[in-house]
Amino acid sequence: NTSRIEHLYQDPHESDARLFLHYGDLSDGVRLVTLLHGINPDEVYNLAAQSHVRVSFDEPEHTGNTTGIGSMRLLEAVRLAGVNCRYYQASSSEMFGASAPPQDEETRFYPRSPYGAAKVYAYWVTRNYREAYGMFAVNGILFNHESPRRGETFVTRKITRAVARIQAGVEDYVYMGNLDSVRDWGYAPEYVEGMWRMLQAERPEDFVLATGGSFTVRDFLVTAFEHAGLDWEKHVRFDEQYLRPTEVDALVGDARKAERVLGWKAQVDTERLARIMVDADIEALTHEGKPWIDRPDLDGWPRLGTEQ
Repeated sequence: NTSRIEHLYQDPHESDARLFLHYGDLSDGVRLVTLLHGINPDEVYNLAAQSHVRVSFDEPEHTGNTTGIGSMRLLEAVRLAGVNCRYYQASSSEMFGASAPPQDEETRFYPRSPYGAAKVYAYWVTRNYREAYGMFAVNGILFNHESPRRGETFVTRKITRAVARIQAGVEDYVYMGNLDSVRDWGYAPEYVEGMWRMLQAERPEDFVLATGGSFTVRDFLVTAFEHAGLDWEKHVRFDEQYLRPTEVDALVGDARKAERVLGWKAQVDTERLARIMVDADIEALTHEGKPWIDRPDLDGWPRLGTEQ
């Protein structure tokens, strides 16, 4: 699925083309070695996974093969190809699971889903390759990071898209599961900056990225619906199919290490994030059926080298 990057893509025959796509799969280790040997990258960001927590209960083997072992295949491909690069592993706050918040780099892992367990494997194999082979390999333990480009089946985007469609009269209801889960939701563009900063550091370390705020799913619903002038209680219905066999009650991050070492600190809180996403989904409806993508809202965001 390349819909989120189509606005960046140019025909590779054009002289100023800078983005090139290659076929590959984390289940095919040989292909990964071939790709890395041919591309010889300076930085590798492993963002690939079966990333739906609820789906991981239905497809645990597939999740383990891609999210967990697939990460090992990519690390091994870097090693076998002899590529001198810096490697970023997308770890997840879901690794903390049942551990009490706030969670930081020293909090013990207690995953509550096959997805979280697979991410724990990927975390430790990244650390192992760093220690065993001297690779510049880091784990970014990112708490929930969202934007208008979030997939429509993830809870935040599901809510904001429903708000836009309900306001427009296209839909009447949105069906939800557990509204009491507490999460630390941040703005994805800021987190991507943090990922990049990890690979510019003097030495490889693991970092938590988070806002430090705590919001329930219900809080997010209220903020999103009120921003559009709607009463959420009139439009939200419960559906038990969205409940997980084991729930994660609260994920709230402590990102003080990232602020101290990387100079990174989240600027967009969850309330502002919800408003950004609602506005974008309302705008998207006016372009339905036509190519359109949001522009990141980065007002007041300190860029690298510009902090006071």
